Amino acid sequence: MPNTTLLTPHLPIPPPTQRRRPGLSNPRPTPRRLSIRTSLNQTPQPPDSSLLTSVTKLLWGPSLPPGLLISTVRTAWHSTWQLMMSQLAPSDSSGRYSRPSSRFRWTNLSLQNPTTLHLYVGLPCPWAHRTLIVRALKGLEDIVPVSIASPGLDGSWEFKDSPGTDKDILVPGADNANGCRNLREVYKRRRGGYDGRSTVPMLWDTKTNEVICNESYDIIELFNSGLNGFARNPGLDLSPPALKGKIEEWNRIIYPNVNNGVYRCGFAQSQEAYNTAVNELFSTLDMLDKHLGSSRYLCGGKLTLADICLFTTLIRFDVVYSVLFKCTKKKLVEYSNLHGYLRDIYQIPKVAATCNFTAITEGYYKTLFPLNPGSIHPTMPSCCEHGVLSRPHQRESLSLVQVS
Repeated sequence: MPNTTLLTPHLPIPPPTQRRRPGLSNPRPTPRRLSIRTSLNQTPQPPDSSLLTSVTKLLWGPSLPPGLLISTVRTAWHSTWQLMMSQLAPSDSSGRYSRPSSRFRWTNLSLQNPTTLHLYVGLPCPWAHRTLIVRALKGLEDIVPVSIASPGLDGSWEFKDSPGTDKDILVPGADNANGCRNLREVYKRRRGGYDGRSTVPMLWDTKTNEVICNESYDIIELFNSGLNGFARNPGLDLSPPALKGKIEEWNRIIYPNVNNGVYRCGFAQSQEAYNTAVNELFSTLDMLDKHLGSSRYLCGGKLTLADICLFTTLIRFDVVYSVLFKCTKKKLVEYSNLHGYLRDIYQIPKVAATCNFTAITEGYYKTLFPLNPGSIHPTMPSCCEHGVLSRPHQRESLSLVQVS
């Protein structure tokens, strides 16, 4: 989101009533003006309570604000909200969210020098989360180092020294490849510069100073099959030829209705757009829950890239999307098969370490100002706690079931 400062209208404060003195004309009072400034780039500071109390008493006395004032504020806020949302989440004429396409695509799944790759991610982002999981499962941590950015208050991705490290979970930190302050500076270092959207995940070549790719699915395909000569787990194939057709079929269902579906709900700018998105989301979740009642994973008994793509949305569902994005019809924990499936993948070695719930919730609730102006960070749902996600899922037997 670009740096934008919104100024509220100046509110005149009537002066105290003045008595006319004999022989003197009544001076025309000059109203004082109160300007309240709110910036998208900083956390709003509460105005002085005594000043607000004085203003309220002068304007309205002991009564509530009049209907005209409420109507005016409502109209002003709605217009401001639409302006901010148009920058945060572009939409079509019906108010339906339209996700911008990735600028840098990777089509050749081989590299001349894979040792110069560097991965940039942000922990709140489900698209970046995909790359972290595949990188971990394939054992590419040494060949593809990572820099983890955190969202700034202006919506950009920033790097900063972490106050502490946790060997059991990934945490934000500094830019380990270029030493930049934010991801925008990294993108600008490429040959010819760059002024577009600076998104994660992004794969960077440290030798040529070039963006290799910033499309998440291209990156996980590269990690899955393009770096086996350097992987510690080259035998793991998350997209085997025999299942590619099924994986593509599931992706065509999951991407628009679930992965992007939750954003279509949260970023909808009309009731019609929201209704369409939320109905498609939950009808798809209902279908998935039924399917997973007889299949351990989407394509049968084998974990695939389609499962990774679904998991990174599901792991955020109850803690973020159900609340902030208004995906309220059902919580994921109410889907017995989907929640068991979620726990199954979460318990795969190395996956839990990529799920930093503190970073995830702060990234959404403290950054998406149009959706959460107060930046209040809600309490973690108990169903998202590590202990609950580590409970037995009892889905192993489903691996023996043949799914047509």
